[in-house]
Amino acid sequence: MPVRQSIHQQCFKIVCQPMGLAIAASSLCLSTVQSAAVALELSLSSPNYASYTKQVSETPEEADGSQLCPTPALARVQQHTVVAGETLDTIAQNYRLIPATLLGFNPVLRERPIQVGDRLSIPPFNGIRVQVSAGQTWLQVAEAYRIGADVLFEINGCVATVPSIIFVPGVNWFPGVATTSTATAPPTDHGLNGYPLPERAPLILSYGWQPSRGGDQPIFSSGIALSAMANTPVLSVGGGVVAFAGAQPDETSGNLVVVNHAQGLQTRYANLGELSVSVGQRVSQGAQLGVVRQTDSAASAAASSLYFEVRTNSDLGWVAQNPQRYIPELGLR
Repeated sequence: MPVRQSIHQQCFKIVCQPMGLAIAASSLCLSTVQSAAVALELSLSSPNYASYTKQVSETPEEADGSQLCPTPALARVQQHTVVAGETLDTIAQNYRLIPATLLGFNPVLRERPIQVGDRLSIPPFNGIRVQVSAGQTWLQVAEAYRIGADVLFEINGCVATVPSIIFVPGVNWFPGVATTSTATAPPTDHGLNGYPLPERAPLILSYGWQPSRGGDQPIFSSGIALSAMANTPVLSVGGGVVAFAGAQPDETSGNLVVVNHAQGLQTRYANLGELSVSVGQRVSQGAQLGVVRQTDSAASAAASSLYFEVRTNSDLGWVAQNPQRYIPELGLR
C-alpha cells in the first residue's frame, strides 16, 4: 500500500471517525496532507516548505512499512554552535528560517545578544513549539492555531494521542504568541441551537486555510458552504435582530443577511435570492430569512449552496469563528 494512502487512512481513523463522518463527507481527510500544508505555508509566507515536501515526496513507498510518516519535526531539531562572524540573521538564512523562529526556540536570545559559543536549537521548518494540555485532540489544537488537523497529525509523527509538546508549522513566534494550548469550548448557553437549512446538508466548503480550486493559491474561508437546491428556505440558527439584509457589494454573491445575537455573536447567510426579512426586524430561531438563490453558473438547481458564518464581537471587529464550535450538527472538522 502506498505510504501516503496509509497516512490518509490513519488520519481518517484518528481525526474523522470519532466525529462520525463518512469518508465521502470529510473534506479534512480527503484533501491531501501535502496540499493542506502547502496552503498553510504559502499563506504565512514561510520560505522553506519546499524542503519538507521534498522529503515527503521522496519517501520510498516500501522502505519501511512501519514508518508511514516523516520523523516528527521536534525529533529533527538540530544543534548549532555559534562561531565568530555569525549573526542571528545569517544563521537563520543558512537554515532557511526566519529569525523569529530561532528566537522562539532559544529563549536566551530574547534576553541578550547572540554570543560566540551559544548552542542554538534549530527546527527543520518555521513554526513554534507548543505545550498541549492533557486530553486535547488534534482537532482542538488545529482549530486554536487555524491549521489543518491532518497537517499537525503528519508533521508530529502520525500518533493517535497528541503529545504533550508538539510542533506547529507556519506560525511565526512573537512576544505573547500562545505556546500553550488548552481545551476550551464556547459557552453552551449561547442560543445558537438551530440549523441554517430545513434539513442537514452536505458540506462543500469548510472553515479555515485550504487550497483553492486550482490548487496553486491558498485561501482562508471565514465560513462554510452547504449544498442546497435553489429556493431552499434559509433559517436563522438563533434569535436576534437583523443588522443587514440586501445585496453584497460585489453583486456576484447574491443577497446577504446578517443577524446579531446575544453574547456578542453574529451569524451571516450569503448567496441568498429573495429575502424575507428587513433591517431592524427581530427574528426567532428557525425564522425564514430568505431562500438560496439559483447561481448563474449552476447547471441545475442542485448546484446551488448557502454560505454561512459565525462571528464574535471584539476590539478588532467581528472576528470569524469555526461554526462547528457553536453548532456541532454542522459536522465539520
